[in-house]
Amino acid sequence: MRTKQEPIHSGFGERTTAREVLGDRRLDSAIAVVTGGYTGVGLETTRALVAAGATVIVPARTPDKARSALTGMERVELEQLDLSKPASIDAFTERFLASGRPIHMLVNNAGIMATPLTRDARGFESQLATNHLGHFQLTARLWPALRKAHGARVVSLSSRGHRRSAIDFEDPHFERRPYDKWIAYGQSKTANALFALALDVRGEPHRIRAFSVHPGAIMTELVRSLSDEELRAIQSASTGDFYKTPEQGAATSVWCATSPQLDGMGGVYCEDVDIAEAVPADSSSSRGVRPWARDPELAERLWTKSEEWTGVKLAP
Repeated sequence: MRTKQEPIHSGFGERTTAREVLGDRRLDSAIAVVTGGYTGVGLETTRALVAAGATVIVPARTPDKARSALTGMERVELEQLDLSKPASIDAFTERFLASGRPIHMLVNNAGIMATPLTRDARGFESQLATNHLGHFQLTARLWPALRKAHGARVVSLSSRGHRRSAIDFEDPHFERRPYDKWIAYGQSKTANALFALALDVRGEPHRIRAFSVHPGAIMTELVRSLSDEELRAIQSASTGDFYKTPEQGAATSVWCATSPQLDGMGGVYCEDVDIAEAVPADSSSSRGVRPWARDPELAERLWTKSEEWTGVKLAP
């Protein structure tokens, strides 16, 4: 049964931290994979899960940088992975599957934002390729390990940036239309939400549930492609306590990955440690999820295209 896209009044809020979400709950013997789990929101996600007893595998594009950030943390395993390179994804997943271990939580956290136009080796626009297609391939390849967990959860990091664009199925990779880095980012974040929706349909029979997450506005390395002028403009337009800390930003990811409040649910877009409200396309609110990011037909269309683009399907 499809979960309703409406708040469940979890009792948490926008200032809740990841460790507050967990409380005294233990995750001993659980195994998590957190992409980008060595910086910003990803690092705080790793810290919270490890503190609760989980083993966390952190696939990293820059292992030396990741090693420095994760020094001294118990039960953390560092791996090499570049989401923009299909061969790197396959190499990582083959190594993990060879270990025979299950994955109880897969947090597809890594991403890039508002980058200049670049393309991966297949010619695909980099934000859609990295943020969505890389994680699509990763999840599909790790499917046997997720099934082995008998109750796994997959968390897809989306963003309120999904408001900027639906999926342009006619020209998703900006081969004909002018490139706009924010439209491209928005499209990739819509893709993250639709991915969770379609994945949940496929996962529910195997007790695998999927969620998409807006972590909140947080100043992390995600802004590294923006100029100083752009950063100043963004900051000047923000008032009061607009920004969350990374600890607060990780809360919704950790809630979706672990909370018994979500047992039997899936496929929904979440924010501020609750299921988000479904809002109309013309909503002026910064909150809520727009129709194009929660449409089952669009989710299935994107899934089919993603299989075509990557040449990858859920592993048997």
